[in-house]
Amino acid sequence: MKLVSYKTEDREHLGIFINGHIYNLNSCDKLLPDNMSAFLQGGEVLMERAKRIDDQIKDGSLVAKEEIFYEILAPVPHPTSCRDGYAFRQHVAAARRNRKVDMIPQFDEYPIFYFTNHNAIQGTGEIECMPDHFDKLDFELEIAIVIGKKGRNIKAAEADEYIAGYMVMNDMSARTLQMEEMLLNLGPAKGKDFSTVIGPWLVTPDELLQYKVTPKEGHVGNAYDLKMTCRVNGIEVSKGNAADMDWTFAEIIERCAYGVDILPGDVIGSGTVGTGCFLELNGTGLLNDPNYKVQWLQPGDVVEMEITGLGALTNTITKANTDFSILGLKKH
Repeated sequence: MKLVSYKTEDREHLGIFINGHIYNLNSCDKLLPDNMSAFLQGGEVLMERAKRIDDQIKDGSLVAKEEIFYEILAPVPHPTSCRDGYAFRQHVAAARRNRKVDMIPQFDEYPIFYFTNHNAIQGTGEIECMPDHFDKLDFELEIAIVIGKKGRNIKAAEADEYIAGYMVMNDMSARTLQMEEMLLNLGPAKGKDFSTVIGPWLVTPDELLQYKVTPKEGHVGNAYDLKMTCRVNGIEVSKGNAADMDWTFAEIIERCAYGVDILPGDVIGSGTVGTGCFLELNGTGLLNDPNYKVQWLQPGDVVEMEITGLGALTNTITKANTDFSILGLKKH
């Protein structure tokens, strides 16, 4: 099942996406809420009701009215929190090699994450960035999960049961801001807090069973063979696979939930897949060729991320009409 959040006029709704059409869940079953937050709070009971509607529309036993005029939103427009992990060893190793530093051994000891701005979640459409963001503006190709039920001190062996679904994720990054603040060992923050993009819909785990594979040796949890690509202005710049995650989402959840509640509506990203951002691509290119032409996102660029089974997430980069700069406020 593919769950979508969308807007008609000034009101948000919850629907299901079937064969290119959106159907409102609440209009099919009045016991289903008309927004994603309340739906996720209802846990497995509401999820099963929604799946019955999905099945009935697909087999023709329920004739539902499709939505015509709407604006697609992020599948979870108002997450309770947003964390981002560091699950792909290939990306971490390449980034460190490009900086001419050794691979950090602690990567293989435990999965880490940081909190980002859950109030800056966006979906398909325009991403407006400030002037300072364009000082090395970057995408990050990731896969994300949404938590579907409350839990605490969850063991990795049971953690996949807490996943409501999967999405494409673009962790937008302003690299100059990010690198400056991380010199003070406190971050990332301003380099990441302006936009985290998820979508186009929330895909329930049952749809991914056909892609299930064995996780990396010594790891626990579900893994999936899902091709991941990113195109900028129609040109493929990045490709990887979700099966290359060294730390599984189950293991990341285990760490997230240690001594603290995880809640329905929490979003957790995987971290960047190998080759999944310009920072890594530029660094590798310059390492191999000093004349390599570096690339960063520019106003008007169209970024399209696609993951097998999860759909394509498309955004256009725009620039805010202002000259306000926090980089210009630095004391010297």
